[in-house]
Amino acid sequence: MPQLEGIMPLLIVSDLRRALEFYCDALGFELRMSSPEEDPFFAIVGRDRVGIMLKHIGADTPPMPNPVRHPWAKWDAFVQTSDPDSLARACTTAIPLEVHDTDDGLRGFEATDPDGHVLFFGHPVGA
Repeated sequence: MPQLEGIMPLLIVSDLRRALEFYCDALGFELRMSSPEEDPFFAIVGRDRVGIMLKHIGADTPPMPNPVRHPWAKWDAFVQTSDPDSLARACTTAIPLEVHDTDDGLRGFEATDPDGHVLFFGHPVGA
């Protein structure tokens, strides 16, 4: 059976340029591709083996981050990292990133993008 190579969330964004600034400038991702060449509305950003798809559809299809749908389960993605403490210090977000242990047995931090999508960067405690 063929090996699975990864999974990427698709996040709907209201402004692709603003989303790219957040993911690339603040969180250290790199732009891997965007389309179409002129006036792109779709992009993939990545860092190491992690990728995130970003898509601007239009004013009639606004972003719907998890905090709006389920306040008790608000993460749009879990990004596993071996050292969330160092990663949080390296990020340059406007709001400081606070590393903490969760009730679920994870250690890490939440980063919220300009459209309200919440990503948790962390690892299982004891891992």
